[in-house]
Amino acid sequence: MTIPAPMVAEVRRVAKEQKLTMSRALVSLAERGIQADLDAKAKLKAAYKRFMNERKPGPKNEAGKELVRAIFGTDAIAEDTLL
Repeated sequence: MTIPAPMVAEVRRVAKEQKLTMSRALVSLAERGIQADLDAKAKLKAAYKRFMNERKPGPKNEAGKELVRAIFGTDAIAEDTLL
């Protein structure tokens, strides 16, 4: 497997900080990436369920914002500071 040079530097840094071999550091980083992906999917599913189940306009609007953030990230909705 070929790893881009900037990523190798990060893997070395993690290996050194955690006192791991490069192989174990790669496994650790892969595990964290997989867990982050699973967490993001669970958050998206929960936000979607909340949005679909909410009936009141105010809470539905907040649930919609939460869903947009789950899809596009936390900076996806600019807050209106003029109100």
